[in-house]
Amino acid sequence: MAKDYYSVLGVKKDAGDKEIKSAFRKLAKKYHPDTNKNDPNAETRFKEINEAYEVLSDKEKRATYDRFGTVNPQQAGAPAGGYGGFSTQFTTEDVGDFGSIFETIFGRSSGRRGNGGARVQDYPFGGSGRVSYPVDGSDVTISVPISLKEAHDGTTRLITRGERSIRAQIPPGAATGTKVRIAGEGEEGINGGSRGDMYLVIEVEPDSQFERDGDDLTVDVKTDLFAALLGGEIEVPTFGRPLKLKIPAGTQSGRKFRLSGRGMPVLRNPEKRGDLYARILVTVPEKLTDHQRQLAEQLRDSLQRS
Repeated sequence: MAKDYYSVLGVKKDAGDKEIKSAFRKLAKKYHPDTNKNDPNAETRFKEINEAYEVLSDKEKRATYDRFGTVNPQQAGAPAGGYGGFSTQFTTEDVGDFGSIFETIFGRSSGRRGNGGARVQDYPFGGSGRVSYPVDGSDVTISVPISLKEAHDGTTRLITRGERSIRAQIPPGAATGTKVRIAGEGEEGINGGSRGDMYLVIEVEPDSQFERDGDDLTVDVKTDLFAALLGGEIEVPTFGRPLKLKIPAGTQSGRKFRLSGRGMPVLRNPEKRGDLYARILVTVPEKLTDHQRQLAEQLRDSLQRS
């Protein structure tokens, strides 16, 4: 049975050239034999990936494959000499085509010229199981938890990779899911390929005082009954000094007051900031003396009559 090259690369049948190329690059890095020396199946998988890409990246071969399920329709139904109807014997023209694939994907090629100027490669689908082409190293992703205050102010983290210690700067305004790229600190490349990058994926932990919604913050401010009833000045906490806020008489519990530009810095544009919302929570005394209770009852009766 012919192989499903689309499944091999993990793409749909209507995938475009860029998607196919991206899938191939990702899988080639993942299953390269030089980075999977302890996996006996990696080499076979690597060959299948190369074979699938060799067909799906070529418009004519892909069209033939889509129509007949093989690039050799005259051999359909006959025992295949290689993978999915491919022979492990290559002409110089075939090998040259294969070489151009690696040259396109990995940046440059090596090897010697065969007859007719075709490039004879060290690794078609057989041979030593190794390629002499540079393969870029894989990217590394690390999850980094930070507090909301650290997200507000910006912070640093010391990341250890083997014997290397990297001080990473996390910018103000970072949110959960923000990625910080550190160039050249990923996995090493193969055969002179470039080193991959490191990505720090930020996770902002919940804060006990502030709620975050995008670049805006909300904080609860407890206010005594008389300040809410008569109006007055209250203090609103921030990540720096508290702010003074005047509230009008008759302020209801749960009402929000907006303090413009006092929220989170905007990521990569810290001069711009979100807003801070002060949510009023009116508190009442838990215990009253007899005299205080009488006064409160008089006030209640007075308000009911008005």
